[in-house]
Amino acid sequence: MTIETPRLALREWQEDDAPALVDGLNNLAVTQWLATVPYPFTHENARDFLAHCEQQAAKAPLNEYQFAIVLNETGEVVGGTSLNNIHPHHGTADGGIWINARFHGQGYGIEAFDARARFAFETLGLRRLENGFYAGNEASRRMQERLGYQIEGMRRKGFLCRADGILKDEYITGLLREEWRSL
Repeated sequence: MTIETPRLALREWQEDDAPALVDGLNNLAVTQWLATVPYPFTHENARDFLAHCEQQAAKAPLNEYQFAIVLNETGEVVGGTSLNNIHPHHGTADGGIWINARFHGQGYGIEAFDARARFAFETLGLRRLENGFYAGNEASRRMQERLGYQIEGMRRKGFLCRADGILKDEYITGLLREEWRSL
């Protein structure tokens, strides 16, 4: 499955994406904002993640989608995004995004996250997405606000970040389908 945008494709991860995973995630400036990604991020970590993606893709029904974010023009992987904990009965899911630091500031994150929301709402028929950001991650806060996410609360010291070992406060955000459509 591939989701197209003007500049990007969101597609399933492939075995030969391991070097791009290491390149993007072996950077504390990126992983300090992610709950479950270790630092340093090694080729073994990449292989484990890709094996997880392959196992999840074989399940039916899917309760998770993991997408590589790829530049249409060059085919280069610039990041990843996911839909996790999909609950068809409730119409909800959560997930996240990361962009390789070499590609920050070019609008790829918001373009990919909007495409992910479109897929969740229009293709999967979900009604609500829940996300969040760690206190201090202003880029993620701004991106989510631009897409219509509302801050709904905070999990104080809710996550022990694997990358830097610091307990982090997480702001919880939510986006309803009708809010997304109104944008």
